[in-house]
Amino acid sequence: MKKLALIATLSLTAAPVCAPGAAWAAGAINPHVETAGDLAELCGANPKDAASDARINFCHGFAQGAVDVERKYAGDKKKFCMPSPAPTRTATLTEFVNWVRALPAHRTLGPVDGLFQFLGERFPCK
Repeated sequence: MKKLALIATLSLTAAPVCAPGAAWAAGAINPHVETAGDLAELCGANPKDAASDARINFCHGFAQGAVDVERKYAGDKKKFCMPSPAPTRTATLTEFVNWVRALPAHRTLGPVDGLFQFLGERFPCK
């Protein structure tokens, strides 16, 4: 009986540590992406900062989703043409961050408009 009580006590004291999502609570974010500047801030998060993985992953997912939709519906009017082989998503988004930070006017563009303007300048269709 004492062994059962000890196991129950240990289980209850360990539950908060082992609870699903406990590790995620510290890294939770609620991003508001209304401008290219907002997107660039997420993409350019310092890897040493809290929740940087979540910010960077959100940025990559946002960018990839926008690119996938554009590719599907662009038809002959493509805004950009990726080379083959294409650069990595990380390298491209690092360039995007630098592009946004280079000119204040880039920061105020819509997030998708800014991303596509950057991609069009960086990877124009020939």
